[in-house]
Amino acid sequence: MPQNVQNLLTDFLSDLEQTEILWQLAVLGFSLALAWGFSHLLRSHLPKSEGAAKVGLGGVSRVAFPLVALLLVVIGKAVLKNWHSVNLLNIATSLLLAMALVRLAVYALRKIFAPSGWLHSSERFIATAIWIGLALHLTGFLPEILDAMDELSFHVGKQKVSLLIILSGILSVLVTMLAAMWLGRALENRVMTAENLNMNLRVVLSKLIRAALIVLGVLIALPLAGIDITVLSVFGGALGVGIGFGLQKIASNYVSGFIILLDRSIHPGDALTVEGRFGTVSKLTARYMVLKSLDGTEAIIPNETLISSTVINHSYTDRHFRVSIPVQVSYQSDLERAMKIMKDAAAKQPRVLAEPETKAYLKSFGDNGIDLELSIWIDDPEDGQFGLKSDINLEIWRQFQTANIEIPYPQRDIRIIGGQPS
Repeated sequence: MPQNVQNLLTDFLSDLEQTEILWQLAVLGFSLALAWGFSHLLRSHLPKSEGAAKVGLGGVSRVAFPLVALLLVVIGKAVLKNWHSVNLLNIATSLLLAMALVRLAVYALRKIFAPSGWLHSSERFIATAIWIGLALHLTGFLPEILDAMDELSFHVGKQKVSLLIILSGILSVLVTMLAAMWLGRALENRVMTAENLNMNLRVVLSKLIRAALIVLGVLIALPLAGIDITVLSVFGGALGVGIGFGLQKIASNYVSGFIILLDRSIHPGDALTVEGRFGTVSKLTARYMVLKSLDGTEAIIPNETLISSTVINHSYTDRHFRVSIPVQVSYQSDLERAMKIMKDAAAKQPRVLAEPETKAYLKSFGDNGIDLELSIWIDDPEDGQFGLKSDINLEIWRQFQTANIEIPYPQRDIRIIGGQPS
């Protein structure tokens, strides 16, 4: 233990036997309570902002409590030291300063690295854990605690395993994995913004980079934790057997995902029909694809399904999509005029393309009328067809009413042969 820290603790322990400690506890309690109230009031009145101002205000709200408490403790110590010893306040000053620095450092790291929801929710826990470790170090108790944890040990063969080794191993694994995940997220963001690369290639590269960094992090963390990497050969054999039996579906989905991403048959934003479900590709990952339908529901489809079943890609070579609208008119109607009205009604819709040309066909002669069909082309199938068909049918109905063109309904003529005279 450093000599100055030892002297500080010795003086503090001597104060516990005297009434001066009560004055120091009163000053410390008053400072903490007033600082807590001020920080709470400050957070409730901070204006909402964006960008750099938001980051700055967030940092102020996090260090307001320890800095205000530190200022009050320093003032109280300056006043109290004229009559009493202030050893407790000296320790509190160092701990409050450490708390402010730790909170600010953790907040800065969260903003520097890629955003993460779990990191945001765990920020206070991480800052508290670091502050406790720093407080134990400043007060000189950390070496004794480490020695005590090292004494709690047992032997596995010739290898000594202590509580200290276990905790340090867990800490090294967590730190290494966090660094690998943060670096992978940063590289993934850089790759995904490279517009000169195909979107599928960007997704493949980002997934491969993240997987490689995680594997590298594991290989670095295990020796730091005192684990022999050669045991991975046994684990790899067991993993291979597990994949062969129980995990073959999961492995198949990942392999299928990389095949889809590499052969560029499906892209984010494509309009697909998969097993009777139509929608657009909103997300494409290494294991599954998210197909968002027109009603807003999202179907999570395993990549193996896309490989083993027929997938209709309405935008594979181009986004032109044909829409057919059936119309039936009576046998007494002017067919040429009816077909012209149908094409004119389609031409009024902004979604209908001029090329390929809109056409009207005489499809067949039905029992109740003549079956016509309007053929139009659109280039935004992801926006749906029902609204467009409704608008065109409504316009056709209005024009048919004006032109006295009848839309027939089912009719039956009944003839009675050989009926009895009344």
